[in-house]
Amino acid sequence: MLSLALAGVAAPGWAADGTGRWTQSQATAWVREHGWLRGSNFIPSTAINQLEMWQASTFDPATIDRELGYAEGLGFNSLRVFLHDLPWYQDSTAYVDRIDAFLAIAERHKIKILLVLFDSCWHPLPILGAQPAPRPHTHNSGWVQSPGVAALQTPGEYPRLQTYVTGVVRRFRDDPRVVGWDVWNEPDNVDGGAPARPGLEPENKVALVGRLLPLVFTWARNGEPTQPLTSGVWLGDWSADEKLSPIQRMQLENSDVISFHHYGNLDDLTRAVNGLNRFGRPLLCTEYLARPLGSTFNPHLGFFREHQIAAYNWGFVSGKSQTIYPWDSWTKTYTGEPDPWFHDVLRPDGTPYRAEEVDYIRRVTGRHADGRP
Repeated sequence: MLSLALAGVAAPGWAADGTGRWTQSQATAWVREHGWLRGSNFIPSTAINQLEMWQASTFDPATIDRELGYAEGLGFNSLRVFLHDLPWYQDSTAYVDRIDAFLAIAERHKIKILLVLFDSCWHPLPILGAQPAPRPHTHNSGWVQSPGVAALQTPGEYPRLQTYVTGVVRRFRDDPRVVGWDVWNEPDNVDGGAPARPGLEPENKVALVGRLLPLVFTWARNGEPTQPLTSGVWLGDWSADEKLSPIQRMQLENSDVISFHHYGNLDDLTRAVNGLNRFGRPLLCTEYLARPLGSTFNPHLGFFREHQIAAYNWGFVSGKSQTIYPWDSWTKTYTGEPDPWFHDVLRPDGTPYRAEEVDYIRRVTGRHADGRP
């Protein structure tokens, strides 16, 4: 089924427009300008979380350059990359300089970046400075939320968060290296503390996020971006208005382009896409790939190309995030590399986890075996 937005057809059904939201025509023009976006969620293999990626002492341009070269060789033309509010609070000028340096590396590799501003997943107590070593054999043991739980619960912190959102968006508002803004990753995720860190999430987290999320969209709009805003739905059934939660309605009514996460098999993915097509806007799958759950490159990446759905799998080069391990590694003991890997594509030296998988990716993206277009 062709995306209704790409076909130029306005979809029926619920599609309320938040303040400043792009028209369907603007969204369709954006996807036609950029073509089929495909790539990974990216963090360098030397970083355990967003802070280790972006702080001055651990910012690693050499690894970033090498690993973006791997991405270019696979025919990836876009990456989804998470920012964090705390480096802005520490030194906003130096922070945007590092973002600019990262974007320069990406441009050399012909890769456009989808930047993520906030994230409700994993550890809710982010702290600047040296980050912890990975918990052995554990999925995303060091990833941190933004904003942290203290800021989320304290309206007095909102002006600081507003300055970050509007400031970073305004700085890169018309930068052609930035393809879009994902304003909040999985905002209603309430499992962020993980089983080994119980009691850290506020019981009213969803209500707190529900108060802040519309403001974040407004703050981002105030940065006057020429790129689209989005926030991806990730739970439940999106095929009918009455099935949407209040948070999902906020996400969908304020997103210029519709993004979503999906870690299921192709039949489930097809149903999800058909449900989202009713909004009549370009679709971006900003997270997929969970091999044991039936979410795989073959056939999912081919499906995304066929339907011109932007596609960002989770995980690229195996490293300190340890996302080759499954989610259950928080409750189940692993002592070595799992088979199959849960996420990720390459080992740190650039060799593939599965050669046939990389061959398939290159066939779908149109790259030769040696990485040439």
